Amino acid sequence: MKIYHHLPSERPETPLLDSIQLPNELRALPEASLGRLADELRAFLLWSVGCTGGHFGAGLGVIELTIALHYVFNTPEDSLVWDVGHQAYPHKILTGRREAMHSIRQKDGLAAFPSRFESPYDAFGVGHSSTSISAAQGMAIANRLRGKAAKSVAIIGDGALTAGMAFEALNHAGHDQTDMLIILNDNNMSISANVGGLQKTLTEIFTSKAYSHLRENSLKLLDGLPPMRDLARKAEEHVKGMISPGLLFEELGVQYFGPVDGHDLPTLVRHLRRLKERPGPKLLHLATVKGKGFAPAEAEPIRYHAISKMAPKNQSSNASPKYSDIFGQWLCDQAAASPLLTGITPAMCEGSGMVNFAQQFPDRYFDVAIAEQHAITLAAGMACQGFKPVVAIYSTFLQRGYDQLIHDVALQNLDVTFAIDRAGLVGEDGATHAGSFDYSFLRAIPNMVIMAPRDEAQCRLMLSTAWQYPGPAAVRYPRGQGPGSSPARHLDGLAIGEAELLLSGEKIALLAFGSMVVPGLEVAKRLNATLVDMRFVKPIDKLMLQQLSQEHWLFVTLEENVIAGGAGSAVAELCHELQLEVKILNLGLPDQFIEQGKVSELLAEAKLDAQGIEQQILSHQLLMDRPDAS
Repeated sequence: MKIYHHLPSERPETPLLDSIQLPNELRALPEASLGRLADELRAFLLWSVGCTGGHFGAGLGVIELTIALHYVFNTPEDSLVWDVGHQAYPHKILTGRREAMHSIRQKDGLAAFPSRFESPYDAFGVGHSSTSISAAQGMAIANRLRGKAAKSVAIIGDGALTAGMAFEALNHAGHDQTDMLIILNDNNMSISANVGGLQKTLTEIFTSKAYSHLRENSLKLLDGLPPMRDLARKAEEHVKGMISPGLLFEELGVQYFGPVDGHDLPTLVRHLRRLKERPGPKLLHLATVKGKGFAPAEAEPIRYHAISKMAPKNQSSNASPKYSDIFGQWLCDQAAASPLLTGITPAMCEGSGMVNFAQQFPDRYFDVAIAEQHAITLAAGMACQGFKPVVAIYSTFLQRGYDQLIHDVALQNLDVTFAIDRAGLVGEDGATHAGSFDYSFLRAIPNMVIMAPRDEAQCRLMLSTAWQYPGPAAVRYPRGQGPGSSPARHLDGLAIGEAELLLSGEKIALLAFGSMVVPGLEVAKRLNATLVDMRFVKPIDKLMLQQLSQEHWLFVTLEENVIAGGAGSAVAELCHELQLEVKILNLGLPDQFIEQGKVSELLAEAKLDAQGIEQQILSHQLLMDRPDAS
């Protein structure tokens, strides 16, 4: 295997890869040529992701596995379900999308994750972790009910296996004895570090036909002697348990094999062929290296989880702080001021800006792995004992802990602060990662206080406000950098529910939430309209609405959230309750899932940039000016 130290600046020569358009052509190759194909696929992946940016290390770690799976299984008749999908770029390249890889994560291009709308080889659409075993089991059961011989394979990482949903699926697969294969791609050695000659030998034994034949026949011979049969089973389990890490899976009723070297193609092909014919639920444990073949990624797998596209030489980078940096600094400052603060994250330490906090306050930092439900109820338990936990979580992942947010936190009115990152559109990661719904699903929950900052300075103020509030409170902010407002270093907060008048105008009042204040300011200046930074989604500033209704005939609400049930709906509901005589135009994200692209492109398409907002307001004015308009 060739080891790269730099990303290729030019497209590499890949004649064997270029000869393959679809997996049926891959399956026609002699097995001896698969190693060469792996080298070419790795080189092409390094070049293509260097050109486009995107998820990086995970794909490099499954080059050999991807080739082996498509070589052994009859895809797409047989279903491959990739958990999360970070590692699916090689799969896309081998399934007819090689020449479209330049468009990945771009508007109208390839999605960043597997998508059923994109290819029949993408058996299941993903983006959130730990769904693969459930989905693949559902497919396997459906095949069984229809009498189809098609196979079903789930490919899940050791990180994704930490989520409770994965174990729920394992438990059911063992109970149902579903005929499916689970590939555990262990690229962090979190389950077992014993990958050596002994484990390799054991796997050779456990997957061999001779072992299977001996095992089944020995148990058949003991059918008439139940005590001896039970003894034989227990003896086998204890032997396996002493020399392999798979006893947990075996106890759940899932046959365990491994671990094996996930970069050894001949071994992978041999084991997959054997396990393909073996009935029941099976788990093959692979040891892989994230970033395999690219030395910097092997050395720093977290840093190279995803990369930006190669920048032109001499291009300066914008080093202004991101919202996550603002949160991280506030968290450290607030923790220094109060020993009651604890910080919780579901495997998003780096992305949420918690690295410094974890280093400075290790006893009060809790990374619970990919377990959003547990993270929220853990915070609830801490709050019951007088601590003031802060849960740092992405908007799209908070959806996974919604019941816990309602039942365990809000229902008990517990003092938990939610720092919600990646709110609104997130750009290249697409619909699976967009935070398009949090206004709607949060504001329906009693006891919640919900805030959205227009800039970095407001973000820090709101975090302090949420932490000081003696109940559940959320601050939701966008991905990346803000407008560039420098926050103060104090820990003062805001008055709960108080909006801020930013610009006075006539007839039209723009009521902007969070990120929409910036384009709203531009529109307000053009239309001589009033602009209000509403700041609070819940509670809405009742007094501000009453005052504005005296001098304005139209309220225009602006939000980077779906219109249905969002902040604009809250304004409309309150205006109706107060019987204010004012027209309302709600502008926000449309009632559809918005796919990948640059945030600026997606906002323009949704008519939520300054030009689109102005156009919608003027169109509404023309409609209202019609003689038959009410």
